[in-house]
Amino acid sequence: MDRLYSSMIFQVFGQSLLRNAVYKVSDPQMHQHYLQDSYCELSPSEISKLKFLLLKYSQFFKKNKKSENKFRIASSWNKTQNPYLLSENTQLFLFFLSVMNLTIKSYLEGIQAHQFSAKEVVNHYLQKAKLINPKLNACVRFNQNYIDQHLESFSQKSLAALPIMVKDNILIEWELATCCSKMMENYVAPYTATCMQNLEEAWALMIGQTNMDEFAMGSSTESSVYGPSYNPYWENRIPWGSSWGSAVAVAADMAIAALGTDTGWSVRQPAALCGIVGFKPSYWAISRYGVVPMASSLDQVWIFSKTVEDAQLLLSILASKDTHDSTSSAHAEDLKNIEKTDLKSVRFVVPEEALNDGLDPQIKALFLEKIEALKNAGHSVDIQSLPILKESLAIYYTLMPAEVSTNLSRFDGIRFWHQQSTLECSSLDEYYAKVRGEWFWPEAKRRILLWSFVLSSANYQGYYLKALNAQKKLKSDFSQLFEKYDVILTPTTPEPAWKLGSRTNDPLKMYLADLYTVPANLAGLPALSVPMGYLEDQGEKLPVGIQLMGNKWSDQKLLNIWKLFEENTSL
Repeated sequence: MDRLYSSMIFQVFGQSLLRNAVYKVSDPQMHQHYLQDSYCELSPSEISKLKFLLLKYSQFFKKNKKSENKFRIASSWNKTQNPYLLSENTQLFLFFLSVMNLTIKSYLEGIQAHQFSAKEVVNHYLQKAKLINPKLNACVRFNQNYIDQHLESFSQKSLAALPIMVKDNILIEWELATCCSKMMENYVAPYTATCMQNLEEAWALMIGQTNMDEFAMGSSTESSVYGPSYNPYWENRIPWGSSWGSAVAVAADMAIAALGTDTGWSVRQPAALCGIVGFKPSYWAISRYGVVPMASSLDQVWIFSKTVEDAQLLLSILASKDTHDSTSSAHAEDLKNIEKTDLKSVRFVVPEEALNDGLDPQIKALFLEKIEALKNAGHSVDIQSLPILKESLAIYYTLMPAEVSTNLSRFDGIRFWHQQSTLECSSLDEYYAKVRGEWFWPEAKRRILLWSFVLSSANYQGYYLKALNAQKKLKSDFSQLFEKYDVILTPTTPEPAWKLGSRTNDPLKMYLADLYTVPANLAGLPALSVPMGYLEDQGEKLPVGIQLMGNKWSDQKLLNIWKLFEENTSL
């Protein structure tokens, strides 16, 4: 059934029904169960009425799925077609339908058409998120004081207030920013990140901060002090890391869009496995000022959205030259303009290495189907060897952890945040060991300990400098490739979401899953993950994604290409 949430039940039947309702997010391919009858305060007749509503509205929306205006559709379905919808509940129910699975575009259209107010939508999303979150653990805190303050300001100015969520390593003044680590558990941000300032100035409102792997380190969602988030398709599976809380929030329609950060995969991979859009811009496009760093030369602010069109709009807001961030570029201002793209001239290339034996057979089959669809639409798709791609993981897992160990050195229990004045130690080294040993979780410790040796005098030249030279080679090979092609195509992940706990003790196997995504970070290229389809694993249908990489500063072109493909082909 099409996105029929427990909050709809709330709007029609009241709060008692929702007290222990089971939430299952909203996709035609998802398995769903709506209620645990033993926990609900409903009579059999009320449950029958509920099931009737769910069935009828599902059928109705399937027939009218091409329409953008759900409010008009819902209004046209009168009471004679729904004998159980009482008159006093009609407006509430129609309101819910009008804001069901909003995109940024449909939200702004609804505001302009006076179908609903910004305050109504924000309160609706906040209420729904609080009801859903206990099942999915996507959000670590809801910022009610922040919401009240800014919502009132937006309302006074008659501005839209787009409900978004933000990863817990992006600073917001006077709000907690814990990076989901015990080391930062009470840290209050002294200023607001530039990316958040840009969003606030453009009418976006942060309604919650999302779960993440500790300091953005991890792939399985299991290294957060707040516990793991759960894939909204199947709660026994991971949504992938490290920005998984933001991905889950958007997939579950707890927010219209969300921000994450990405060092090697942390937006594209969870987007792919949660069935939404994840976009990584060119490295120099969005300011990282106010983002707690993991690996500074690779970190980026990323976008989660429901459509490519929404990603375009958010990029136009977020892209900027920032004097506080020396890596931001004046070229970023050019990305504020959404350019037109000639579909007739798009040239694709698939690295031969992306079709290796490590790729899941079902993902490979879906990927080859997309290639054929592109060819049938009149576009060229070549398969060409890119040997350096095989080396990208070794390059990444040398450079990234070396920077991690440097950035995390500030968290020593003295200079920055968590301090233990009660520890009795005979030396400073002993104090460091006790504080960091207690307050860092295993993945952070692993990266500090294993890769600090990369920067040691004995290994610096043999490992770190070699990795830097290999990175230059990777960038050069990509530049040569883009002289001939417009877009590089790969799957987003080599496999579907695995089950929680299945790889906790096998970090190497988790690292190997990053083959397709880390090259874009190493080269600073824009990359986009969009839904590719579904596969079946152990009787469970799971979403997977396809990744597009473009040349640097081709961000809007990359987004526009796929948006137009979605509109004009069967993709």
